[in-house]
Amino acid sequence: MQPDEQREVYATIDLALRVGEVLLSSGAGTADATATILGVTAAGGLRGCEVDITFTSMAVSYQEAPDVAPETHIRLVRYRSQDFSRLTDVDRLVRRFARGDVTREEASRELARLTSAGPPYPRWSAVLAWGVMAGGATLLLGGGWLITAVAVLTAIVIDLNNRWFNRQRLPAFYQQVAGAFVATAVALGLYAVDAPVKPSLVVAAGIIMLLAGIALTGAVQDAITGYYVTAAARSLEAMLLTGGIIAGVSLGLTLGLKFGLNVGIEPQAIQLTNLPVMVISGAVMATAFAYATYAPLRALLPVAVMGALASLVFTLMTRASFGPAWSTAAAAFVVGLGGYSSGRRTGVPPLVVVVAGSIPLLPGLTIYRGLYELMARSNVFGIVSLTTAVAIGVALASGLILGEYVAQPIRREARRLEDRLAGPRLVGPRRPVRRRTNRTRRRRRAAQ
Repeated sequence: MQPDEQREVYATIDLALRVGEVLLSSGAGTADATATILGVTAAGGLRGCEVDITFTSMAVSYQEAPDVAPETHIRLVRYRSQDFSRLTDVDRLVRRFARGDVTREEASRELARLTSAGPPYPRWSAVLAWGVMAGGATLLLGGGWLITAVAVLTAIVIDLNNRWFNRQRLPAFYQQVAGAFVATAVALGLYAVDAPVKPSLVVAAGIIMLLAGIALTGAVQDAITGYYVTAAARSLEAMLLTGGIIAGVSLGLTLGLKFGLNVGIEPQAIQLTNLPVMVISGAVMATAFAYATYAPLRALLPVAVMGALASLVFTLMTRASFGPAWSTAAAAFVVGLGGYSSGRRTGVPPLVVVVAGSIPLLPGLTIYRGLYELMARSNVFGIVSLTTAVAIGVALASGLILGEYVAQPIRREARRLEDRLAGPRLVGPRRPVRRRTNRTRRRRRAAQ
């Protein structure tokens, strides 16, 4: 291999690895990241590359000829972030590069600019959006305007604390513990002053807010598509972060019992409210989460529609006595089915619409109810509630993935690509485009 050709190989693989890093750090599945990396290398003129991803690292191997030693490049994934604007911009850049609209050098410079740019919206607006999402959760669970305002302020405090902890490089587990404890402490304070509200809804809203940052969908997608190593790693991460929430709430409940503050769950809190409030609350939660994670503005409308549909289907299924897990699975299936087409039509990755639209289905109140039954009443029904919460989480993720499977266009080449990539595409181009390299052009001219 000539030195110029070797530099081209290095540059193409480096571009592919940097693109894959953005996808993995944003919660994309391993199948999507692998397919996108292969699409970038193919568009750059490197055919037959092999990709290996182990959640915290990526490796791309390329062998020019059977009698030539392969080259292997490795890149570590050192950060995790929920920045859907960066994910969308990188997805669009990959498509332009695959079509040949930009050269590799231009794509590399553009990628460097995108990864180093700041958020598209002011940070204070993102903090406020997290509060709005928590307020929507309280309305979804049957709370009034007073407890909704308290939940908004509590969520803002939690997000500000987590941002400060993140700057101090505190691990995410302790951030979850601190956030859950803050929500429980606020509920204890409301109970101590005998406020005319349902304090347990503040805890449930805080749990939903913290659960929203856990990439459970990616874990289930990896397991379904056969990437068991990354599925195990993502599942362990999800369990650890959820354990942080449980630890924070448990600490708060234990301290409350020591001081005689028994923050229980009123029977009215677990009943379904009227349908219009459920639908509007779901739309508000989904839209606020999408804005808080810097999704493009054009994605907010489809996200709101998906959030409203999720709440509508869940409410109808629950009232028909299908149970929380099956109701969640049905609602998630609808979100996955509609999120694919609406995301593509608005020019954003379906992952953005699907993840944001499923936020109203998170089992915040179920987790709190299970912890309360165990801590305050030493009741075995607490274990049943926590098990139900796990079932809801699995039903949520698997329903989304099934909806994506059904939504994929059934075409011959799409079917071939699905067989090769082993899974539905939530991010990246549908198929890599073969780009004519200078070497290919020279060969064709010589043949003529």
